[in-house]
Amino acid sequence: MKKILIISYHFPPNTAVGGLRIQGLAKYLREFGWEAIILTTALPDNSNAQFRVIQTPYYDVIGVWKKRFGLKPDEGVKKQFGISTSKNKRSLVDFILTFLSEFIAYPDAQKGWYNYAVEAGSELLSNESIDAMISSSKPETCHLIANKLKSKYKIPWIADLRDLWTQNYYYNYSPIRKLREKRLEIKTLSKADALVTVSRYLAEKLSTLHKGKHIYVIPNGYDPDEMNISPVDLTTKFTITHTGSLYQGKRDPAKLFEAIRDLISEEKLNPNEIEVRFYGPQEDWLENDVERYGLQNNVNWYGIIPRKVALEKQKESQLLLLLLWDHPEEIGVYTAKIFEYLAAQRPILAIGGPKGVVKDLLAETNAGVYATSVGDVKKALKKFYDEYKLKGNVEYKGERAKIDKYSQREMARKFAEVLDTLTRR
Repeated sequence: MKKILIISYHFPPNTAVGGLRIQGLAKYLREFGWEAIILTTALPDNSNAQFRVIQTPYYDVIGVWKKRFGLKPDEGVKKQFGISTSKNKRSLVDFILTFLSEFIAYPDAQKGWYNYAVEAGSELLSNESIDAMISSSKPETCHLIANKLKSKYKIPWIADLRDLWTQNYYYNYSPIRKLREKRLEIKTLSKADALVTVSRYLAEKLSTLHKGKHIYVIPNGYDPDEMNISPVDLTTKFTITHTGSLYQGKRDPAKLFEAIRDLISEEKLNPNEIEVRFYGPQEDWLENDVERYGLQNNVNWYGIIPRKVALEKQKESQLLLLLLWDHPEEIGVYTAKIFEYLAAQRPILAIGGPKGVVKDLLAETNAGVYATSVGDVKKALKKFYDEYKLKGNVEYKGERAKIDKYSQREMARKFAEVLDTLTRR
């Protein structure tokens, strides 16, 4: 079996999107002839023993600067200053933090990992026969580490960009930094043998900057083992469940709230039978929106829960809520949440965003409904609710054969094909 070094800052029990992608990749690559070795930062004691993981120390660049200003290194700056989040405007602290990070966190806040990872990677590559490397961002420091190792050991390297680097529409630094960082991106990835990203739209954008590069599209996926978790009883109420972060209002449930309010006032929906449940980090503005639409008795926030519990809450829900950012660049973005929802096998109601890959996926798999306007949301909700009233639950109509195309096993198969191609050259 061939060996591959995967460089990823995130790895479970860290449940960040990147960590779950890499865990799935490492888990299922074995079926296609590749044994993964993970290079990451120090993990808690309960790390998964089924994987071979090389853990290194980490120098917290941002934490050091927080200490210099008398702040706690492991707590958010705005929280320590008692500043609430807003979905509509940025505070003075936001601008100050962005300005400081122009210099401190270049190219990212995890740059303090670089030296430790290069040293550990070099030791591995010097002592074992490793056939290829994958570096996965964010953070982009992972690609800098791989670039250094590639220069010394000359093994095939795939740079996996779950999100684009300087072409990312979330990029919020100055034009001067962007120009400088774009040069760094081109120089760094020039040594990669292939680039991978998660959608055709992002691949096309990536190709405009990295001309002549082999670029492959490999979406995230759900873990088939999570789909086979024992079924749970559906809630008796007409529940709509969202798990995860709302990112300061970029994922905005206002259209859902307006649709529910209208349907209740039109007496097409019984307010005693519906509950919208949010599981995730607290957002100060969410409570204000709930009050503005008069839905205090229908919308509940339950805070952060363990991932295992979140999966159970998804499986018991009548509907799963997927909120997309209303931004043109979202056209090529699969949120990681949609794959998790596919494993839950419950109908998905996706709201917002331009018509793109999410709409196409739902239409292909019949796993849910995509709605952009309040009118579309009302129409979809009314249909789901009527079915709930008639049958006692909302029926799941997802097509398993088509959904299987979006599993982590399929994701690993596609990566293995690229790796096999590169190692044959």
